[in-house]
Amino acid sequence: MNRRVSFSSGALRLAALLSAGALAACAVGPDYQRPSAIVPAQYKEAEGWKPAEPQAAASAEAWWSVYNDPTLDALERQVEISNQTLKASEAAYRTAQAIVGEARAGYFPNFDLSGAATRSGRGAGASTSGSGSSSSRASVQNSFNATAQASWIPDIWGSIRRTVESDVANAQASAADLAAARLAAQSTLAVDYFQLRVTDEIKRLFDRTVEAYTRSLQIAQNRYRVGTAARTDVASAQAQLETARAQSIATGIQRAQFEHAIAVLTGQAPGDFKIEPVAFNYALPVPPTGIPSTLLERNPTIAASERSMAVANAKIGVAVAGYFPTITLGASYGQSSSLLHTLFTSASSLWSFGLTSISLPIFSGGLTTAQVAAARATYDQTVAEYRQAVLTAFQQVEDQLAASRILAQQAEVQARAVQAAQQAEQLTLNQYRAGTVDFTAVITAQANSLSSQQTAINLLQSRLVASVNLIEALGGGWDSKQLPDRAAVEASAPGF
Repeated sequence: MNRRVSFSSGALRLAALLSAGALAACAVGPDYQRPSAIVPAQYKEAEGWKPAEPQAAASAEAWWSVYNDPTLDALERQVEISNQTLKASEAAYRTAQAIVGEARAGYFPNFDLSGAATRSGRGAGASTSGSGSSSSRASVQNSFNATAQASWIPDIWGSIRRTVESDVANAQASAADLAAARLAAQSTLAVDYFQLRVTDEIKRLFDRTVEAYTRSLQIAQNRYRVGTAARTDVASAQAQLETARAQSIATGIQRAQFEHAIAVLTGQAPGDFKIEPVAFNYALPVPPTGIPSTLLERNPTIAASERSMAVANAKIGVAVAGYFPTITLGASYGQSSSLLHTLFTSASSLWSFGLTSISLPIFSGGLTTAQVAAARATYDQTVAEYRQAVLTAFQQVEDQLAASRILAQQAEVQARAVQAAQQAEQLTLNQYRAGTVDFTAVITAQANSLSSQQTAINLLQSRLVASVNLIEALGGGWDSKQLPDRAAVEASAPGF
């Protein structure tokens, strides 16, 4: 009995030393440092081009407020509430938070309670031996026990800490993915919405064209009746009119598709959703780009990629910890008796405490070495992917800056072309009334005018889409400071 008490005291001292060591030990593996990436000093495509009035959303407003459209504002806010893709991304973030809770559970010992009650017996019987015969009486035996057990694997080498570090970074990456998915859904809705409005504007153009062609047909008919025009003029005018009517009707296909897409983005059934046509009048906001280095903090896709590097870096430490021994401490206290009323007396108590196991890896066929090599290679892969994400983000910004700049120049020239084409159309029609030109000249001038106006409207659409894409590439007002820090992630993780 004395020897047992002595061992228990030694075990307690050993446990205390191991606990202190576990708390003071440094986690094996490299500490994370964000690698460098190629960042230009300035945006090339912004050089020499200054928008007249660059606009940015006010700090308390969403990025789409720069378009000053109440309908768009209401639709965008519905995306946050009802978009099913965002709900899936949000659930993925909550899953990542729960995984942090699972990893943190490794810091604490496991406690178990168990109990049992059995009754066993043996029947009476007779047996014969060399000395004669004997008999045994029937017997019944009861057994009762209750036991509390605890076990703990101290995190001496930091494997659990590195796992928690990895899972926290993964949750932060999931939060960045959620922000990127939200921004993508919002920008997709804005693009679809502007294309719908442009389709409405094109329909209005065709409707105005139908009215103009109707007047041209009347002129041709009047001239034909008085014998100053051929029947072919009337037929040509009629064909031109019906073609314009058909084109006006055809715009309904695209409009319906854009409307249905917007309904799905806002989490609504297309059959229950409708956007009424309104007057088309949009200014073209071009947000200030800032300096390129800020893009690393403003683009959620880059932020997600950066956090993925932290995940891979921490997993190197988890793999390196496989080289070191695993120590398990255990303790138990219980009661065992054949009589229920004596179960919880001191005479029935049983206890133990000590170092239950030490597992030191000696030979595993190079498994741990291969795991460490794989973890380091995975980290190198995430570094390359991060640098590629940075380059891609800069490409997207440069693409949209170039598009905005070139489309603005093209729109300025096209506006003059529209003015000239409309003037030519009116002059040619007047000359036809006077009988100085054939109707084919009128058809040509009217077709040129219609085409020129369509091009101008399509350019406006392209400029609106480029402005949305530029805002998205710049992060839509998002900032990496919005990512939850480690304390916030661990505090929100379910568990103890």
